[in-house]
Amino acid sequence: MDQERRATIKDVARAAGCGIATASRVLNGSGPASADVRARVETAARDLGFSFSAIGRALQGGRSMTIGCLVPSLANPVFAEAVQGAQEVLAGTGYQLLIACSNYDGEADNEAIATLLAKEVDGLIVTMVAPECSGALKLARQRGVPVSLMFHDPIDGLPTAYVDNFEAARDVARHFADLGHRNTAFLALRFSGSDRSRNRYAGFQAECGARGLPDPALIELGEAEANTPEVLADILAPLAGLTAVFASNDFLAIAVQKAARLMGKRVPRDLSVMGFDGIEIGRLLDVPLATIETASEAMGRQAAQTLLDLMQGKDAVQAPPLPFTFRAGATLARPRMESRDDDQVAPWPPSVHSLNTSLKQG
Repeated sequence: MDQERRATIKDVARAAGCGIATASRVLNGSGPASADVRARVETAARDLGFSFSAIGRALQGGRSMTIGCLVPSLANPVFAEAVQGAQEVLAGTGYQLLIACSNYDGEADNEAIATLLAKEVDGLIVTMVAPECSGALKLARQRGVPVSLMFHDPIDGLPTAYVDNFEAARDVARHFADLGHRNTAFLALRFSGSDRSRNRYAGFQAECGARGLPDPALIELGEAEANTPEVLADILAPLAGLTAVFASNDFLAIAVQKAARLMGKRVPRDLSVMGFDGIEIGRLLDVPLATIETASEAMGRQAAQTLLDLMQGKDAVQAPPLPFTFRAGATLARPRMESRDDDQVAPWPPSVHSLNTSLKQG
């Protein structure tokens, strides 16, 4: 058998020379089997590294053997990789994921959770808008359905798999400061509904302050602005003196690079750009993107393992944050030195008004 593929119950049955139902009974401890058959099945499972007896036996018993998984989008590879990580942990346990996507919409989040609960899922793995305020998530917990979060910063009573967004953003500010950038901006998509985005800005702002730098300009964007480089260029153009932009995710950082070209600016000569997430496409650009690289699959694996522990009656324990890595890319450089009359330089940060003050919660 290919050692890269996880063993299945079918592989165990074949190696033990018995039927699948017999192998399942032995590994579940749910029915009679001769000592010889039991020994062959247990030996085959052990030799193949099959984990069903370690987890499945403890989990089954009047359950649907399904787990609901809610993410904002599978179009974003960060969430797709997290789902893949969760599936890797669940492989061989007998559990199947039921996946739902909300498109970063708070109402859709609650509707999806309600639907998953109606299907009697045994647990939930969730990334959503404002989980601490979700009525559907509260209902799940009242019904005794275990919940494990991904990507969210820690919330009391809800274990999460996450990176420390505040500290990661401080690292971005340190790199900007070390290069000599003073006038910076943070571009936030769905700022009002994303704890991740808010904590990244808070960390970025805190480190700028610690280094005696002006607060970064906070620019809140809606979907239309973020997806239209021409509009994004119009937003950035009035920010005279801006030399570095920290975008709340890599897709937005890539959009900034396109907008810079429309403004007649070159990255990084005229404008340094930093993203967050570390999606692979950022490496493939003509100017590879500098970013904070996170381990999305590891988040999914940790969230799934936490959920399995909860479903076995173990206490909810908040694991420490997963590591992040600064990926240098090629979109960072020292700001260009231009001769100018200091008395004519506008104060920073400028007065930047949100173009979408009624951002949907997502």
